[in-house]
Amino acid sequence: MFTAVSHEIVVNVEPSYLPGESDPDEHRYVWSYRVVIANHGLRAVQLMTRSWEITDANGFQRTVTGPGVVGQQPIIEPGEAFEYTSGCPLSTPSGIMSGSYRMVDDRGTALDVAIPAFSLDSPTAVRTLN
Repeated sequence: MFTAVSHEIVVNVEPSYLPGESDPDEHRYVWSYRVVIANHGLRAVQLMTRSWEITDANGFQRTVTGPGVVGQQPIIEPGEAFEYTSGCPLSTPSGIMSGSYRMVDDRGTALDVAIPAFSLDSPTAVRTLN
């Protein structure tokens, strides 16, 4: 599990390789990732937008932005959490994702909340220690 904390908002991410949806012979590797966003602050927040940086093993980067997550712009009350699962395909057996959420608290203050960097590693990924 990967964790980041910003503005008393805790973001946990747990990636999982999906061998049934992947096809290494066709250079298709697919992961799901489960995200839990917990509000440890004193104010309700609403997740307005997301921004992801996705980098494959060849260093190719792409940015994915948009409103909310999985079609929702959830309001997360103090002491509550919101959970969702999404996915990411790559053409390489490993990569990395990171990003941020733009949230607005119940006073209208905008907050940039970090999503932790997390690795996407398939069982076929060649690992090298530096």
